[in-house]
Amino acid sequence: MTLKVCTSLLLLFLVNSVWTRTVRQVYDELDPEHWSHYTFECPRECFCPPSFPNALYCDNKGLKEIPAIPARIWYLYLQNNLIETVSEKSFVNATHLRWINLNKNKITNGGIESGVLSKLKRLLYLFLEDNELEEVPAPLPVGLEQLRLARNKISRIPEGVFSNLENLTMLDLHQNSLLDSALQSDTFQGLNNLMQLNIAKNSLKKMPLSIPANTLQLFLDNNSIEVIPENYFSAIPKVTFLRLNYNKLSDDGIPPNGFNVSSILDLQLSHNQLTKIPPINAHLEHLHLDHNRIKSVNGTQICPVAIAVAEDYGFYGNIPRLRYLRLDGNEIQPPIPLDIMICFRLLQAVVI
Repeated sequence: MTLKVCTSLLLLFLVNSVWTRTVRQVYDELDPEHWSHYTFECPRECFCPPSFPNALYCDNKGLKEIPAIPARIWYLYLQNNLIETVSEKSFVNATHLRWINLNKNKITNGGIESGVLSKLKRLLYLFLEDNELEEVPAPLPVGLEQLRLARNKISRIPEGVFSNLENLTMLDLHQNSLLDSALQSDTFQGLNNLMQLNIAKNSLKKMPLSIPANTLQLFLDNNSIEVIPENYFSAIPKVTFLRLNYNKLSDDGIPPNGFNVSSILDLQLSHNQLTKIPPINAHLEHLHLDHNRIKSVNGTQICPVAIAVAEDYGFYGNIPRLRYLRLDGNEIQPPIPLDIMICFRLLQAVVI
């Protein structure tokens, strides 16, 4: 029995495997030779699980400052507190930290002591979501793999703040206050291994400049983007998942082959101002065009190959791979045109 695996799901699995290691995996891989070398003191405000000696749980404690972190700790949970400052005195002994969760506190840039983050040489994951930051904190640990800064008040990205973060695979800046002027041509310079960039829910009117070339997932939902520049995606040839929902894209704002890109497998253009389906590539697997202004669908026009050729596909032919097509919220009336089904033989769902 032949097992057919959907290309997009397989790719998503591989991508997540690269940049998301579980706590258990990191613990096993990096476990010190003898935990007995460390004392097992526990700050009175926190919980130290005996079965997980290198984790410290200080979340939901009403803390206003970070306690002194013991030397053995690798995973530090401080979310849902009232913390305003991040000072060096809390981390004097914490030389093994890999993971810090400071989400949902009251941290400002002024409350982060100068250089305190960059001194955490082994830190891989830094979560500072839902705080009161007005700019990306700097300097940052050079070994970071994930940086999550969603739902702050960030309007500024200091020059060169990412220049040494060659290991960073995920950067989340969604739901901040970024304008086009905050994203210069060198803003993301140095992020050579970035795979996911999330700048959704900001105040962008243009596509951001100089996206790192290895980016696989680019999320730009809920901005005010009107135009896709000519050949924009040639600079990010690996982009696979592209989200541009809730923008202001019209037919005139998309170049003739703007989305005819072989690397893109999942394209989301919901809640824009399109009146027709833009040209797509035969490799595309998921297309979201709901809640636009599209009145009709012509399979002959949108098919990546000629319909006459599509009718003669062999089993191993270069058949268009579209599996999911969403068109609801437009002005399209059923039934689905027959030429759509002739072209896209792999379609599993069409929503009108």
